[in-house]
Amino acid sequence: MEKNSHEYARTIAEEIEKVLDSKKGVDITILPVGKQTVLADYFVLANGTSSTHIKALADETEFKLKENLGLEPSHIEGIGNKSWVLMDYGCVVVHIFTGEAREFYKLDKLWAESGIIKND
Repeated sequence: MEKNSHEYARTIAEEIEKVLDSKKGVDITILPVGKQTVLADYFVLANGTSSTHIKALADETEFKLKENLGLEPSHIEGIGNKSWVLMDYGCVVVHIFTGEAREFYKLDKLWAESGIIKND
């Protein structure tokens, strides 16, 4: 599988979903956004139940993607933030929120035209 392919991006998104699910991430959603933006092929959204849980989800995602796929995020924002962490893997961007932050930013609705591949 070619590393710059849409199929490869989907594999990464699905791996992230598995990692988040294994650490009890809530309301995990994979959004295909590649037709709407050049930012990424997919967004993976999930909720954590507390700021500690959000950090644990981000840490586990970073660890498992490096271990399983040899990938490291090019950029991480919000680790010190108590409500939202963003992890940029190039073709996939991960957003881990508190429930309140996710409701406030409404990324699910903003990108609704893209469709939803997976929604727990």
